[in-house]
Amino acid sequence: MSTPAALRRLALAFPEATEGDDHGQRAFLVGKKIFCTVGEGGRCTVRLDPEDQRNLEAAAAIEPVPGYWGRKGWTHVWLDKVSEDQLAVLLRLAWAGVAPKRLRG
Repeated sequence: MSTPAALRRLALAFPEATEGDDHGQRAFLVGKKIFCTVGEGGRCTVRLDPEDQRNLEAAAAIEPVPGYWGRKGWTHVWLDKVSEDQLAVLLRLAWAGVAPKRLRG
């Protein structure tokens, strides 16, 4: 089980990750690109590669965002259903999808 505090700690551990706002929701960014937002009801939304999203969709803890945004890889993650290690992997995938190549090393 993960928590919003763990999410924040993990997200900000990535190189050049910052915390900001996206339409009233807390968001984590690299430069001006969002890789995660924190929503209501104990969930976050991460930006995955659509192929990664399809591969992970069977997990009970994640679900594509309905409609257009979901088809672009945006995925809801329920924090109470993922371990901190699982959340770290999802955040890493999301961060790597928007981070400049020089940071991904």
